[in-house]
Amino acid sequence: MSEVEVSPSNAGLDQLAERSIRHFALPPGVIPTLINISENATYRLDDPATGNRWALRIHREGYHSRAAIASELAWLAALRAAEAANVPAPIQGRDGEFIQSVKAEGLANPRNVVLFDWEAGQEPAANDVAGFEKLGETAARMHAHVCTWKRPSWFERHTWNFETSLGATPHWGRWRDGMGMTPEIERVLGETVALIERRLARIGTGPGVFNLVHGDMRLANLLMDDGTVKVIDFDDCGFSWFLYDCATTVSFFEEAPEVPELIEAWVRGYRRIGTLSPDEEAEIATFVMLRRILLVAWIGSHAETDLARSMGVAYTQGTVPLCERYLSRFGAAHAVSGTVFPEQERAR
Repeated sequence: MSEVEVSPSNAGLDQLAERSIRHFALPPGVIPTLINISENATYRLDDPATGNRWALRIHREGYHSRAAIASELAWLAALRAAEAANVPAPIQGRDGEFIQSVKAEGLANPRNVVLFDWEAGQEPAANDVAGFEKLGETAARMHAHVCTWKRPSWFERHTWNFETSLGATPHWGRWRDGMGMTPEIERVLGETVALIERRLARIGTGPGVFNLVHGDMRLANLLMDDGTVKVIDFDDCGFSWFLYDCATTVSFFEEAPEVPELIEAWVRGYRRIGTLSPDEEAEIATFVMLRRILLVAWIGSHAETDLARSMGVAYTQGTVPLCERYLSRFGAAHAVSGTVFPEQERAR
């Protein structure tokens, strides 16, 4: 995560972080530092005496229910128990609960807060081909895990299908409200969204292709530690297509010339653990476009964040050539395609 300057508008969050520390059995003198604000606020907690660190996550109000946060933590525990992925461990509060409700002046309502062990490592490089192979392996292990894991009866997470991403009920706002949207850009993106919808309908939502996924495996949410991949920040985990996890790895640099090679590396790694048909591999382009336009929507609805400000209008404008390339590749092909995905074949 990139460092964030603390402004007066963050004063309520700073106070809440200070108060949150008291809910956990942490050493005296722990210092909170705001490191990221996106959906949530994340603080790094430092113990000057020992050098130990923790990650404190203050949840955005109204985004996830307490049950949804507990569901995320349940999946993390299951992944660790099955050794399916290296993921953060939450820390219980003094009352034995992982989720703490904390109040602070300047904030209308209490916020849900979770504390995690700090994970060592470095964000993968955007040109690390070998690293992307490991990311593919990691995703395949996680996908295999959810296909056999029996979720708790109370499990609750967002569903990221077409309707809740680019359709009528989007979790991250309307893509048409992206920064710098013009009638011409809206026309091109609209044609692309319509094609994405048709292709997603062809893929379907059977459990072999659509299931519980991390949902935000961008490089900022991954760590490389002596060759080991660690996956952090499961805040957007939910139900979506498995291939969406591939698309999220190239978030915010989808137009870079190295992306095709990186996706090929991800696929090679994935196939060491799981199966991926040639048709599924070809359809990764659809999920890259889905993610790209979804991020246009996110930037438009999160204009106050540093990340949105850094991407801004240029990100919307840069989406147009990607759309045109996608339309050129798949627009005519869709009308004559009779390809059946493996999940559809099994259902026949």
